[in-house]
Amino acid sequence: MSLQDRLVAVAEALLPVTREDDGALTVHHDGTFASLRVVGVAEGLELVSLNQILAWDLPLDEALRVTVAEHTRGTLLGTVSLAEKDNSTADVLLRYNFPGSGLSDEALGTLIMMVLATGADVRRTLTS
Repeated sequence: MSLQDRLVAVAEALLPVTREDDGALTVHHDGTFASLRVVGVAEGLELVSLNQILAWDLPLDEALRVTVAEHTRGTLLGTVSLAEKDNSTADVLLRYNFPGSGLSDEALGTLIMMVLATGADVRRTLTS
């Protein structure tokens, strides 16, 4: 079974999943949504790419920049980043790429849920 097929099966067992036309999966978790996809990097190396939208249209100010920078330094499972949309608003994302080959289905599901939970935790600090 391909990593893509395994990713679909694992994700669908854990969360509501929408299959996108380009092969990506969209999942919703605890007020966030994420895109998961398999990316071939080299022969025998496929990554699972997870991009999670944590918050959108937040007022862009120095406090938000500082908070996101703290999460960027302190988050182990993924990189938190600030996407400035204009001079007054921004979105916050979490990105995490990891090799999927060699992981059992249980390990794959656990890792996905750990990353999504990390993103949801960051979201709560941004929106509370």
